[in-house]
Amino acid sequence: MADVCASFAGLPDHVLPALLRDFDVFQWLGSETDPHRALLAVQRDAPEIFWTPRNGGHWVAIRAEAIEAILLDHERFSSECILVPKKPREAQRELPIECDPPRHTVIRKPLTTALLPSAIDARESPIRELAKELIDGFADRGECEFVAEFAQVFPVCIFLDLVNLPRGDRHLLVPIAKKVIGGRTPAVRQEGISELMAYILPVIRARREHPGDDLLSPLVNLAEPVGKISESDALAYANTVLFAGLDTVAAMLSLVTRFLALHPSHRHALTARLRDEPFMRQAIQELLRRHGIVAIGRVIRDDMTYRGVRLHQGESIILLTAMVGFDENKNPRATEVDFTRPGAHNHAAFGRGIHSCPGHVLARRELKIFLEEWLDRIPDFSLAPGSTPPFSTGFVTSLGELRLVWPTSR
Repeated sequence: MADVCASFAGLPDHVLPALLRDFDVFQWLGSETDPHRALLAVQRDAPEIFWTPRNGGHWVAIRAEAIEAILLDHERFSSECILVPKKPREAQRELPIECDPPRHTVIRKPLTTALLPSAIDARESPIRELAKELIDGFADRGECEFVAEFAQVFPVCIFLDLVNLPRGDRHLLVPIAKKVIGGRTPAVRQEGISELMAYILPVIRARREHPGDDLLSPLVNLAEPVGKISESDALAYANTVLFAGLDTVAAMLSLVTRFLALHPSHRHALTARLRDEPFMRQAIQELLRRHGIVAIGRVIRDDMTYRGVRLHQGESIILLTAMVGFDENKNPRATEVDFTRPGAHNHAAFGRGIHSCPGHVLARRELKIFLEEWLDRIPDFSLAPGSTPPFSTGFVTSLGELRLVWPTSR
């Protein structure tokens, strides 16, 4: 593989040939059938940090120890740009994820406060009612296309409720999120950002003028040491929060449901113990470990030798956080799902350190409620005959569709 990479022009002089791999974060070899197993194959054959000439050239961290260390080290690895190819320096940064301390601490606080466990507890009843309503809408039919009919509807409606926007707006927002998160070129991603800005800017202006009790109002009226957050930064903040609500939970739900459709023994084990809280907490952690979905970037602050690798200031490094849970040094038999696994929390599904996902409580609650309500109603389901769910890879690994069938009483 190093020989293939050597054919690319413009490789940095400090990149040793042994560290070269031909890896494209948007579509790696084997990702179309099982992206996690394909990444495990890369991990087994690669250094813990390697260089790829793809997407402008950047480093990749693929082993748990290196990924976790970098996530926790904001002093040497900046979050100023989390994507590759890198944005132009003058481009708008997505807040708070493309922001370093001390500003990051101030900006993140209202979002963290709004998503505390007590706040999620207060919303559990309407979340559960939404799940029941959606599932009951197709349960008697004996089939559904899970991504379009549930995975992209359930978390998005919850999020739109949180920010007091119409649920029907999901039809506009989901395709935009796909462009921004899954777009394979900067031009496609920028097109999605522009479309989202056109949608959300009037909302932000209205909330800055007349704040409400929704999730968005305190974010776009944030008081910083230099004064009220600017309109452009408020827009960037709102964009980030919208993306988080529109895509990542939908991807997680789809991957977990695909697994359960293919593994009846695991499905039956869950169905038998849906109200066993300790068991369900452990099972959800294990499902999250097995189905990590996110890749995220950092920018190297200064020239240094890190874990034996020469890194230069300004270079990007992509952290394949799904591989924390899939690293066989950390989780033996990593491809297997074991609901009794010791240390099932050994994953980075929600990141690590100061940039860990502030919505992790809500995401886990959504998955728990989904499993309880779905398996109560549809305990036995499988992939539709002839169905081959297509994976989409990039900064979020997801499914384009998931066709399911199940027996009905009719």
